Amino acid sequence: MTTPLLQVENLHKYFPIHGGVLQRVVNNVKAVDDISFSINPGEVVGLVGESGSGKTTVGRTLLRLEEATSGNVKFNGVDVMGLNGRDMRAYRKKMQIIFQDPYASLNPRSKVREILTHPLRLHRIGSASDHEDRATALLEKVGLSRDHLDRFPHEFSGGQRQRIGIARALAVEPDFIVADEPVSALDVSIQAQVINLLEDLKTDLNLTMLFIAHDLGVVEHICDRVIVMYLGRVMEIASVADLYARPNHPYTQALLSAVPVPTPGKRRDRVILKGDIPSPINPPSGCVFRTRCPLATPECAKVVPPLVPVGEGHASACIHTT
Repeated sequence: MTTPLLQVENLHKYFPIHGGVLQRVVNNVKAVDDISFSINPGEVVGLVGESGSGKTTVGRTLLRLEEATSGNVKFNGVDVMGLNGRDMRAYRKKMQIIFQDPYASLNPRSKVREILTHPLRLHRIGSASDHEDRATALLEKVGLSRDHLDRFPHEFSGGQRQRIGIARALAVEPDFIVADEPVSALDVSIQAQVINLLEDLKTDLNLTMLFIAHDLGVVEHICDRVIVMYLGRVMEIASVADLYARPNHPYTQALLSAVPVPTPGKRRDRVILKGDIPSPINPPSGCVFRTRCPLATPECAKVVPPLVPVGEGHASACIHTT
């Protein structure tokens, strides 16, 4: 049995809301509410769901860009939540992130040379004389050239900036990457190029990745397994083949019904969800999806459905489909 590279157990992330004269905590935004999953070495796991479901918060909390409220995140068996500053810096070399917005994620005052060599200096990788050659190699790996080293971020297109962001994430040779919707801010034609680049890097470097997205077509193309989130909770986990062929949870079925079919004249039977996603400040009792679920019954308000197996490597959190 493969030992997971990353093991997430009962992860919570609440953002406090302060109010009153004394600015006491009066409530919490429950962005991530008790989720557990694992990622094996060399595996790309997709994390999907509507905006506001907590996907980005999960990715940022795994890397401790946001501190978890509670729960454990074990990387190679080590609980990174308990590491101090010096030890955590060593683990940051092993875990990197590709940010969603290529415009905001690069320092506009730094040339590409500085952007790519700064992580090398910070983690003391190689000698100063080797850094430029290493930066050049990184650019070539993502489809750019040495001529781009002395340019500023504003001199590049959105797709080129995201390639630089990918090169920066690869600079320290990480074992694990969080890709936070890396193509959502790009034009469709550029999206395909970046997805193909990530797929090539996955094969060449045996990358382990958490790929956060809301485009299920992209997820099917690049991922091995998929985690479906809704309002801070996991609704379903399955391999790509199982999820797309046999979606179990009503929420997953609704998401997949909205994916366009490439065959002319063929249509999916749409599942239209009513209303908007509830506020994470005051989520529904029991199953958080019940207020929009076509299968909801009074029992759904009384119990939080656990993830239970519905097939090999396939788990779902719904009392009506298990």
